[in-house]
Amino acid sequence: MKENSTNNVWKTNTQTILGLLFSATRKNPQKIYCKTHNKNLTYSDLVKSASHVSLELRQLPKDQPVAILLPNSDLFLIAYFAVLMSGRSPALLNYLLPEKGMQKILSKLEPSVVLSNKEIINFKSMILSKDIVKNHTDVIDCNNLIDHTSENDIAAIMFSGGTTGLPKQINHSNKCLIKMVERMEWGWPTKNDEKWLVVAPFTHIYGFLTGVTNPLLRAGKIIIPEIFRPDIIINLLIDEQISIFGGGPPAIYQALLSDPDLKTKKMPYLRVCPGGGAPFPINVHENWKKATGLTIHEGYGMTEIAPISVNTEKEGMKLGTAGKPAPDTIIEIVDIEKGENILAAGEMGEIRIKGPHMMTEYEGNPEETALTIKNGFIHTGDIGLLDNEGFLRITDRKKDVIFVKGFNVFPREVEEELLSHSSISGACVVGKQDDRSGETPIAFVTLRKHIKVSEIKDYCDKTLLPYKVPSEFIILEQLPLTPAKKVDRMALTSKLST
Repeated sequence: MKENSTNNVWKTNTQTILGLLFSATRKNPQKIYCKTHNKNLTYSDLVKSASHVSLELRQLPKDQPVAILLPNSDLFLIAYFAVLMSGRSPALLNYLLPEKGMQKILSKLEPSVVLSNKEIINFKSMILSKDIVKNHTDVIDCNNLIDHTSENDIAAIMFSGGTTGLPKQINHSNKCLIKMVERMEWGWPTKNDEKWLVVAPFTHIYGFLTGVTNPLLRAGKIIIPEIFRPDIIINLLIDEQISIFGGGPPAIYQALLSDPDLKTKKMPYLRVCPGGGAPFPINVHENWKKATGLTIHEGYGMTEIAPISVNTEKEGMKLGTAGKPAPDTIIEIVDIEKGENILAAGEMGEIRIKGPHMMTEYEGNPEETALTIKNGFIHTGDIGLLDNEGFLRITDRKKDVIFVKGFNVFPREVEEELLSHSSISGACVVGKQDDRSGETPIAFVTLRKHIKVSEIKDYCDKTLLPYKVPSEFIILEQLPLTPAKKVDRMALTSKLST
């Protein structure tokens, strides 16, 4: 078990997310909060626009949530804070959701309206215009903003895959989210006038905290790229004098590292590079440090609770780990089979955690809640270990563990070995049913330079135990990614059955 003391937590005097916005606006009304490729939005502009939209939302039933279906944009920010100002509950839907999945979520959610930039079939839609900042004449006294929300009000409805992969609704209160904001600030301390570049979706807990809430603490400026393309991101890091790069998963950093210009360009203002969403291969850490001179501060979190742990300058750094627990957060490693026996340092098992910023339940789903929360702990479904110094190392998802002839094969171990080969740029290992061994590992790889499959196999034969060596190596031009920019294991697994 590992727990961090409450004395280390950074605290804000504000109790609600709307309160964070109002506080920043009162002090810095004309500062830019958000910059897109063609527009600047000041703090006062945001409050005025959100207030204007909130007037119409106040006519809707208060007991029904308001859905937001928008990409990262100034419109998303206006919509989100408009819902809070109206006293309604904002439900954040990933804009890249396939139509079928979106309809399924909306049918269960039963929103009073969907705020979007397009009509939504089967549901009442409110289209937000790109010119909304220009098209209203509201006069707002930024010195007299009143926050009518409370710490127990729902501040964000989010959706998690849960343990079955089906979307699970999580209603995060202001109180819970503020504790998340405080622990993010503990993990990645900021300064006044920070400039944030965030590529993760605002509907993802990491993108939400780094792109919507935490910049408010010190009236920071958010830069929203029009699209994600490595050369565009690198130029923005330089031209916009970005100080915090909300990169997220390793795939984002790997994409930037693939751009040959990265090593030749200087980013003198960049100082904080958070990482999370998936375990980082050691070579990504090393290559980023070599290219930029900066350290990726890897952390760990999930929609249910974030952050859980972080590598910090104060608490210590160790490559290949997700750091030490956030304040008041307990991390334990338990046996994979039953999840009841607490394992010793260095032993690998399922990660379970609890803290003051964890969810209380999956809304309307007691069965899934009971599978996930046991004895006050969230059972994450992630496999890992705590070392003797208290650093958390995450290896895999429990569902991704490959069972070969009675042995557990953890994909990350095989992937790390593959990535240590100078010719391999990307790797993902998944399991395939096998009549003789139960399952067998299959490796999908991308290459920096040409290499024969037989050479890859020979390399693995020399570095891995026999049952861990993939039975097949499939070379791809690129690995498929999920909307959250994580390697899409399900897509790769489906290739094996086609």
